[in-house]
Amino acid sequence: MITNEKESYNRDWTLFLDRDGVINEELEGTYVTDWNEFKFYEGTLAAINTLGKLFGHIIVVTNQRGVGRGIMTMNALKNIHTNMVHAIEENGGRIDRIYACTSINNDDNNRKPNTGMALQAKEDFKQLDFRKSVMVGNNLSDMMFGKKMSMQTVFLSTTKAPVELPHDLIDQQFDSLKAWTDSLKRNAIPALN
Repeated sequence: MITNEKESYNRDWTLFLDRDGVINEELEGTYVTDWNEFKFYEGTLAAINTLGKLFGHIIVVTNQRGVGRGIMTMNALKNIHTNMVHAIEENGGRIDRIYACTSINNDDNNRKPNTGMALQAKEDFKQLDFRKSVMVGNNLSDMMFGKKMSMQTVFLSTTKAPVELPHDLIDQQFDSLKAWTDSLKRNAIPALN
């Protein structure tokens, strides 16, 4: 399902991306604990380059409970993110900020679907308007996070079966970030052509 609202996306809009299962391949049953384990989905680097031409800000919001569980260190997580951003920039894209919740507590304000990371972003980007924001993720917790903040939501069925639409939490559904980006290009958004 594709909403007509996407045609209004422009530099006034902010794109929120989950990380594992959106930007990179999610490791089933475990965590990406080292840069050597991090694998971009095919087409993702080009997609982020394209999306950077459209959205005013691109923000990653990621739950990283592996740090809280002691499976990896905070330095390892920072190293993964430094290398990820460098690879994205080398391919012409950008990530403006990364927020990571490392808590193991589901009640932690920053752990999606709770909204703490969105509120941190609003502190850092004062002009951010959640009603002009899109949340892209591969879990219903990402969709809940987006809807709690009045964002549009895009569900990626990269790690789970597609969800039957219509769905209260999901505005659009695709099988990858590349597929969503390609749909924006096909719909002749001027900034992408």
